[in-house]
Amino acid sequence: MKELETLQTWLDESRSTVFFGGAGVSTESGIPDFRSVDGLYNQKYQYPPESIISHSFFKANPEEFYRFYRDRMLYLDAKPNAAHRKLAELEKAGKLAAVVTQNIDGLHQAAGSKMVLELHGSVHRNYCLKCHKFFDVAYVKNSEGIPRCDACGGIVKPDVVLYEESLDGHTISEAVRYIEQADVLIVGGTSLAVYPAAGLINYYRGKRLVLINKTPTPYDHSADLMITGKIGEVFSQIRV
Repeated sequence: MKELETLQTWLDESRSTVFFGGAGVSTESGIPDFRSVDGLYNQKYQYPPESIISHSFFKANPEEFYRFYRDRMLYLDAKPNAAHRKLAELEKAGKLAAVVTQNIDGLHQAAGSKMVLELHGSVHRNYCLKCHKFFDVAYVKNSEGIPRCDACGGIVKPDVVLYEESLDGHTISEAVRYIEQADVLIVGGTSLAVYPAAGLINYYRGKRLVLINKTPTPYDHSADLMITGKIGEVFSQIRV
């Protein structure tokens, strides 16, 4: 496949490659995305999923939020797939500077990646809203109803960015810095439809923008290389 040969050459020649990924990176690990036919937005709940995972819904109805959250957003048995593993190998070999991800599942770190910028937070970090005590994901998963702090009784909230909430400023600025400095930017498994995260691609200044996705994105016209397919299958063919 000519496109794969080009990607391999660019990776071999690169001094600073950055990977920017979305939900499609984790679907091959059994975690559903939001917008596909089988995604969360197309499943039936008492409330629309995008309403449930909003800041205002969490404040007004935390018990219903957690019912959905435990059922549909915690996939703790999921394992890293070929894409996660290959990205970790590329970083270890000094060929990948950073992973910028919209995912909250922690699978990049589980695969061994060190420099991971989580734009939307992580299910593995949870904090009491009153005293800020830290709790791991098992505490939230195994709690009943609304998880409460064992120190002060406050509500424990996942460190994930809900709708109506702002992205972490430091994480954004670090992502911008890495993307600006990249000579190769690989964007994969994302519809590039969720802002402000999708807008980060506009900070890339290089001439080797690679898009890997199963479906078209609004940025296809900007790509220097396009590969249509599953990201795990593409990365499994890359040599480190």
